[in-house]
Amino acid sequence: MTTALATDETIAAIATAIAAGQGGIAIIRISGPEAVVVGKSVVTISGNKKWDSHTVLYGHVIDTKNKTHIDEVLVLIMKAPRSFTGEDVVELHCHGGVIAVQQVLERVLAHAKVRRAFPGEFCQRAVLNGRIDLTQAEGISELVGARSQQAAQLAMAGINGGIQLRITKLREKLLDQLSELEARVDFEDELPQLEASKVLSEINTVQTELDELIEEGKRGEYFRKGLKVALIGCPNVGKSSLLNKLSRKEKAIVTDLPGTTRDLLENEVVLSGVPIILLDTAGFRPTKDKIEKLGIEKSQQALISADVVVLVFDLCAGWTNDDQKLLEKIPQNTPKLLVGNKSDLIEEGNMIENNLAREKFPPHVIFSALTGKGEEVLIQTLLGTCNAEQCQSLEVALNDRQRDLAGIASAALERTKDVAENQLPWDFWTIDLRDAIKSLGEITGSEITEEVLERVFARFCIGK
Repeated sequence: MTTALATDETIAAIATAIAAGQGGIAIIRISGPEAVVVGKSVVTISGNKKWDSHTVLYGHVIDTKNKTHIDEVLVLIMKAPRSFTGEDVVELHCHGGVIAVQQVLERVLAHAKVRRAFPGEFCQRAVLNGRIDLTQAEGISELVGARSQQAAQLAMAGINGGIQLRITKLREKLLDQLSELEARVDFEDELPQLEASKVLSEINTVQTELDELIEEGKRGEYFRKGLKVALIGCPNVGKSSLLNKLSRKEKAIVTDLPGTTRDLLENEVVLSGVPIILLDTAGFRPTKDKIEKLGIEKSQQALISADVVVLVFDLCAGWTNDDQKLLEKIPQNTPKLLVGNKSDLIEEGNMIENNLAREKFPPHVIFSALTGKGEEVLIQTLLGTCNAEQCQSLEVALNDRQRDLAGIASAALERTKDVAENQLPWDFWTIDLRDAIKSLGEITGSEITEEVLERVFARFCIGK
């Protein structure tokens, strides 16, 4: 993507998802100084209708070569500054699908004074023109890509300014301390003595809240990207049956033959509001089958990338040496959950007397993939293993970019405390304080650069 801080060009793009046979309406958005001119050149409207701001007009888009109608459209006019981008905006509401809307867009882009919008360029212009801040723009992108109701709620919190408000308050606290320190650098003899302990107290307060925001943001990623859960187990312990039970679909083939799962199967479900990406791995067993070997290699990669690994074993057989070998394949720092399956084959009264009570690794959850008994306990234990159940109470959640910047700010504040410990002059304190303030400004966009814009909006879809 190529970005520019100047916004004097007129841009256009399809602003809605399009697919053959899907959606009754498709919207083409035009933004910039020539938006109304472009709209008038494309849409034929009968009568002497005025293109006033915040009005809706009815017309047709006509192929200029053969004089045939391409589509009938509604035209929405929103003149600057009362529009999403802060510029003149014209939206053409066409019929949905693919062909008609693409033909209308071609007519728009054929105009000499308009070009195709880059990904996220409408939101970028809204930020540059002060209509929204950077965190609100990112919230729009996250709302479009939300995979669960909670993800949508967190995105709306960002759009409504929840992140901007929290970060701005912390930044203002640091600005207050910086102004006090800079005043002492220049006029220390003329001002009351500044106590280092009070400055440090404020810095500690800000750093603590930043660290909390960072941790909350990590948990919020489960809603945005989904919790990756790798299912492993020896042949015929019921991994695929467990996946089918949680998916409510027959996603995996289930047979009595060992090695049925020969590839990495992936399925996404939502459990207690958290998107879960279930990875059903091929069994880790010696094999000469080339296809099964490739599946095992994929399974090993899944173990590395998983947020949590669920090791399924057969309750009837108890914990075996093969189960132990699988446990040792799980990366040491990856959370793990041991699920004893086939509880339906063990009598309730004999469960405690079973060999499991004396095993070195008793199950965290006792489950039956056949009957579903223990499913709710399994779901809650799974979420608890990654602290994902705490996500339900999140009000805002920083994304990757925002967390990185908050971490840089927190590290700068930590350096400030080192300066204080060494009893260095006030001007040394200001260096790291400025770094922290700059990083927080980059979160909201108050410290905006073309590089920041490039990094943020390159991830947006075209039309947003």
